[in-house]
Amino acid sequence: MHRTTRAHLALFAVNFIYGVNYVVAKGLMPNVIGPSGFIVLRVIGATALFWLLRAFMPERVYRSDMLRLALCAVFGVALNQLMFFHGLMRTTPLNASIIMVATPILVLVLAAVLIGERVTPRKVFGVALGAAGALALIFLKPSGVQAGASTLGDLFILVNATSYGLYLVMVKPLMRKYTAVTVMSWSFLLGLLLVVPFGWSEVVEVQWSALTVPVWIALAFVVVMVTFVAYLMNTWALAVVSPSVVGTYIYMQPVLAAVFTWLFVQVGADRLGIPGQYDAALGWPQVLCAAAIFMGVHLVSRSDREQQVQR
Repeated sequence: MHRTTRAHLALFAVNFIYGVNYVVAKGLMPNVIGPSGFIVLRVIGATALFWLLRAFMPERVYRSDMLRLALCAVFGVALNQLMFFHGLMRTTPLNASIIMVATPILVLVLAAVLIGERVTPRKVFGVALGAAGALALIFLKPSGVQAGASTLGDLFILVNATSYGLYLVMVKPLMRKYTAVTVMSWSFLLGLLLVVPFGWSEVVEVQWSALTVPVWIALAFVVVMVTFVAYLMNTWALAVVSPSVVGTYIYMQPVLAAVFTWLFVQVGADRLGIPGQYDAALGWPQVLCAAAIFMGVHLVSRSDREQQVQR
């Protein structure tokens, strides 16, 4: 299998995992653990796993790259996660979803400005088509009660989107020199130092002995799959494709989240022991939106492949 094909499969898997996470995390916050404590738990677990894996594949890191690694820790681990969870607590899922659509557009602009990535008309059209599909999918959802949305919450989500876009661009040069394991090990270790002061108090407040088996499984899924595996595959893919391609895959998350929510409801959330109410609406409008998103991803990916061939 070609390396580029493996990178696209990895990106699809990453965003599938993120789609599942919307359902799983919904039942954990804030009843089981607060948002900041959840982030600390994720980063502690992922840091331990990354450094355990790094013990089997050691690699020297040059001192000149430590500043960039520290910035990846700030924008890709600490600020990114803290702003998203705290923003979601202060605004509605609808507002958050709309603002997150800006991420691939920010990545396209930042990649052009910071690392000189070429912006082609096809890539711009692909990003715009994906954005249109994602926005349409969001607005096709039932209009729930909008109480609870706040300007501060929306601002937090916008900071999160910008932070993640910066991370995708800034980590790309590191992936030309190091393995994904090395980059993630240092990014999470440095990020851990930043998030612990914000969430440790929420970690110690959790009644760990009272947690049920399904809740433990859900927590393990978020730590291992959503944080460790997804970050590892996402960063590895950046060594193969451009930040714009990785960013555009974000448009798939609403589609994958909707599909998994529908499947989750069919199985029965109560049977799995994970609380929460889930909207499982899935029809032809959602399918057409998904088609537009997948076509947008294809156009950006094709433009990226053509640029690689020209080099």
